[in-house]
Amino acid sequence: MPATLVECVPNFSEGRDAAKVDAIVEAMKIPGVYLLDREMDADHNRCVITLVGERDAIQEAAIRGVGKASELIDLTQHKGAHPRMGATDVVPFIPIEGVTLEDCVAMARHVGAEIARRYQIPVYLYEAAATSPERQNLENVRRGQFEGLRDEIATNPTRKPDFGEPRIHPTAGATVVGARKFLIAYNIFLNTADVDIAKKVAKAVRFSSGGLRFVKGAGFLVRGMAQVSMNLTDFEQTPIHRVFELVRREAARYGAAPVSSEIVGLIPKLALEQAAEWFLQIENFDSSLILENRLAAVMSGKMAVGGLRAGVEPFIEQLAAPTATPGGGSAAAASGAMAAALATMVASMSRGKKAYLQYESQLSEALARLATLREELKSAIDADADAYTAVMQAFKVAKAQPSGADLTLPALQQATSVPLGVAERAAEIANIADSLVPITNPNMRSDLTTAIALAKAALQGALANVTINLDSLPTGSTEAEAFADQVRMRLARLKQED
Repeated sequence: MPATLVECVPNFSEGRDAAKVDAIVEAMKIPGVYLLDREMDADHNRCVITLVGERDAIQEAAIRGVGKASELIDLTQHKGAHPRMGATDVVPFIPIEGVTLEDCVAMARHVGAEIARRYQIPVYLYEAAATSPERQNLENVRRGQFEGLRDEIATNPTRKPDFGEPRIHPTAGATVVGARKFLIAYNIFLNTADVDIAKKVAKAVRFSSGGLRFVKGAGFLVRGMAQVSMNLTDFEQTPIHRVFELVRREAARYGAAPVSSEIVGLIPKLALEQAAEWFLQIENFDSSLILENRLAAVMSGKMAVGGLRAGVEPFIEQLAAPTATPGGGSAAAASGAMAAALATMVASMSRGKKAYLQYESQLSEALARLATLREELKSAIDADADAYTAVMQAFKVAKAQPSGADLTLPALQQATSVPLGVAERAAEIANIADSLVPITNPNMRSDLTTAIALAKAALQGALANVTINLDSLPTGSTEAEAFADQVRMRLARLKQED
């Protein structure tokens, strides 16, 4: 597996002409990028392509896909059920392995700038890459679709793109690029052709109108059936089974019921494990009970013969080696991941027990969030070492070539952002572990005490790395000063929450 693995899920405004989609996919086939899935929908007139690859390669693949789509798709002739503002409507980057959400933000900004430069397509940033709070939500950015943006982009200051001129591409429109967590595109078909029922159900389910957190939804008529079309933006906090159940109950109010559902693109295995646990009501369920998961753990050495020491010893010895990496930043990330793991163990062993049934929802929410934090911190172990290596390389290049000085700032920004993310996650883990104390088995109190201590050690170690990298930023640079101000604001929030 590559050292870095990023998912990209570009959505193109073409779902009827397979030849055009083939050409777009072909344009994105470059070394280091792999096609996982392609979905075409004629009613929505939209296709969703799922790619995964190394950091640098997948950025170039996305850029080339946008360019090919701009050649083949004419939005002035486009009609479909799904809202759209561009031939390439949206390009999200999702961290998978060895990268953080902050890394994907940097990728989104690079790709956005290149799209505007190469193809004269205005680009807007959304989700975690958004430059203003109102642009975090895709619906706000896409308001009015292609036609509305075409009329406003030159005259309305709030519609000014993040990259490119305030002038829409005449046929390719505008593109939205961003960074986000894994999203599940989940649609439920109802046993009715009355699209008004689907719209009413979607309104009840989506967060923006009072429904479930991390759910976006709309109603459409697809294949002659009313469809509740949804995006689940954080399936660990709002799991797919909870969404299905609410849709089912809301549809029953109007005499309708689900007949089937579909996943557009791919779905994480964890989401299906959660659904299985819920609908089968398995006591003390854990993913390690699944045969394939246990085999994968054994085959990868995570449960190798030789006990726990065999698993952790290589990392400890790497820390002890007379090399700069891995160092304190990686150790801080590892401490945070261990803190999350301990808190997860305690919550898992209390959830489902009769004595703690009243805390079931709190424990489930804690477990979902801890799973995400644990994975992000495991990725940060390598990301911190990679960031330090990149800084050293940038300084070497700058010393040898005057033009190389341009590389030092982004390298230092990344070396600051990684431990800052570790610090924020460690602080959150400490708070979660503390909240578990009164609602879990008191015999496991020592485990939570250890978890809190590890989280606080991770926090202090990460902050020390942030400080030293912040002090190394070049002076007199407007970009460096703006970045430093953002970091200090995040540090201030951490102190307030402490």
